Amino acid sequence: MNSPSETGVVSARAIRESPLGLDISDAQCASLANVASVIGLEAGSPLLDEGHTDDTLYVVVSGSLEVFKPTGGGDFVTLQLLHDGDMAGILGFVDGVSHSAGIRALTRCELLTLDRASLEGLISTDPELVYQVMRTIVRAAHRILGKMNSQYVEMTNYISKQHGRY
Repeated sequence: MNSPSETGVVSARAIRESPLGLDISDAQCASLANVASVIGLEAGSPLLDEGHTDDTLYVVVSGSLEVFKPTGGGDFVTLQLLHDGDMAGILGFVDGVSHSAGIRALTRCELLTLDRASLEGLISTDPELVYQVMRTIVRAAHRILGKMNSQYVEMTNYISKQHGRY
C-alpha cells in the first residue's frame, strides 16, 4: 500500500472552502494555510492505523475514506464513511489519544492536515483564529457523537423490539 504523500502548499482558498474556514476571516484563512499541509492518498492506502498515536487533524478535501475496525481473522467492520468536508483524527489532535479504528482511502483522496503544535503556535498572534478552529472541531465531534447516539438507540430498539417499529 502507498503511504500519504505531500502534494503541495495549502491555499487560503482551500481553507476557506473547508469547514475550518467557516467562521474566520480571509486573513485568518491565509494564516491557517501557512501552517497546514495537503496530502494525497491512493485508493486502498492507509491514513491511520488502529492504536497509532499522532496529533494531526485531517480534513477531507476530495475522495472517500473508510473508518474500519478489525474483527479478527483478517475481517473488519466499516464504522463510517468519510467524504468531502469530514474530519478525521479529532481525538488524537485534541488530546493525543491513540486511534480506536483504522482509516483507509476508498478512492483517490486529498486531505488538508493540521498538527496541534502548528495551531498552538498561532495562539500568541491570533487567539481568535485558534478559538474558531477549535470550535469547528468541537462541532464536528458533536455531530459524530449525535450520529452515534442515534445509531445506538436504533440498535437498542431493534434488539429489544421496543416501540413496535421492528
